[in-house]
Amino acid sequence: MESGGAVFAGIQPNPNYLLSPSHSAVRLLLPRISSDKKQFFPSSLKGMGMSMQIQRQTLFGGSYRNNSTTVGVAPPSTRDLLYELADIDWDGLGFALTPTDYMYIMKCSQGQSFTKGELQRFGNIELSPSAGVLNYGQGLFEGLKAYRKQDGNILLFRPEENALRMKMGAERMCMPSPTVEQFVDAIKTTVLANKRWVPPPGKGSLYIRPLLMGSGAVLGLEGIAPINLIIENEVHRATPGGTGGVKTIGNYASVLKAQTAAKAKGYTDVLYLDCVNKKYLEEVSSCNVFVVKDNVISTPAIKGPSYLALRKSIIDVARSQGFQVEERLVAVDEILDADEVFCTGTAVVISPVGSITYLGKRVPYKNNGIGVVSQQLYSALTALQMGLTEDQMDWVVELK
Repeated sequence: MESGGAVFAGIQPNPNYLLSPSHSAVRLLLPRISSDKKQFFPSSLKGMGMSMQIQRQTLFGGSYRNNSTTVGVAPPSTRDLLYELADIDWDGLGFALTPTDYMYIMKCSQGQSFTKGELQRFGNIELSPSAGVLNYGQGLFEGLKAYRKQDGNILLFRPEENALRMKMGAERMCMPSPTVEQFVDAIKTTVLANKRWVPPPGKGSLYIRPLLMGSGAVLGLEGIAPINLIIENEVHRATPGGTGGVKTIGNYASVLKAQTAAKAKGYTDVLYLDCVNKKYLEEVSSCNVFVVKDNVISTPAIKGPSYLALRKSIIDVARSQGFQVEERLVAVDEILDADEVFCTGTAVVISPVGSITYLGKRVPYKNNGIGVVSQQLYSALTALQMGLTEDQMDWVVELK
C-alpha cells in the first residue's frame, strides 16, 4: 500500500465530510459548503477529506464569493455581537453545490498513524488511476452538521460518534483511520475556517462530509504460479439482486477483510460459497473457479447475461478442444474430490490451485495443482491473445 489520507472541504449550508486512505497512505480533506438539501461533494484526496455545501443546512466551506456581509445579531444579552457571513441569498438556498473557502487534508502512510493535517484552499485533488478507492472501492464517508446560535456561536452535534463509526468502517475495509480526537479536531478546524458559510440562525445548517479513501497506487496481479485457497463459509462475495455480476468499483471492497485474514494465515486467497445455502461455490475474490473431473469441466453458473469475457473465452476454448463444460451449481464436496482446479481472470488468465482448505481440512492436488487441463487451456488462450496461432474465433483486434 502507498500513501493515503483524509480530506475535509467546505460547501454551503449542509456539511459534507470525506476521509480517504489508501493501502499505504491516507489523507483527510475538509470540503466546501452546500445547502440544506443533502448534497455532498466527495473530494478525492490521498487520505481523509471533508467537503461542505450550502443548502438549507450548512457545510464546511470553500469560497463562493469574495464579497461578505457583516450581520448584526441581537442576542439575549445586552450587547450586540457581530459576525461575518458570505454574501449570498440565505433565503434562497437550493440543492446546488456552492464552493467555500478551505478544505483540510490529513495523511497516513502504510503501517503508520495519521499525521496532523492542514488547511488548504478548496480545489481539486490529484489521485493515481491505480488508487485503491478507484479500483477496489476502498473508501468511507461520514456526514454531520454545524448550526449557528442566536449569539453567533457555532454548534456541532456529537461529532465523536461519527468518528467512532468511521473507525469501525475503516477496520472492516482494512484501512487506517484517524483517532477520535484527530477527527473532531479536523471538523472543528474546517468549520471555523469556513464559518462565514454557516447560515444565520433559522436559515439552515452547514453539512460536513468527511471522506476516508485509499489513495495509494495498488493493483494486484499474479501469474500462473499455483495458489492455495481457503473456503470461507461466513463471509460472502455477492448476494442475489446485488452488483456482484458487474465490474463496479466497490465489487472487491466486501472481501478485503476476509482476504487479508486468509493471507495472514499463509493462504493465497479465499474461495466463497453462496450466501443462501452456503454449500455451492461462487468464486474467488477476483477470479472465477473451474473444477475438473475426468473430461468434464464444471463452473458455477452465472444468472442473467454473462459479460465475463475471460471466463467466456476459457469456456469456448475448452469446448473447441473437446472438453465437456457445465455451467451449473457446483457443490463444495465436488471441489474436494476434483482431479484439478483452476481460476480464471483477466489479470491472471489461469491460476492453477495447489490446495483447498475447508473446515480445517487441506486437500492438495497433483503436481502442486499444475494440471494437464489448466496448462492446455492456458497455452491455447495466450497463443491466441499474442497472435501465435490463427484466430478462428475472430476475437483479436489488430491495431495498425
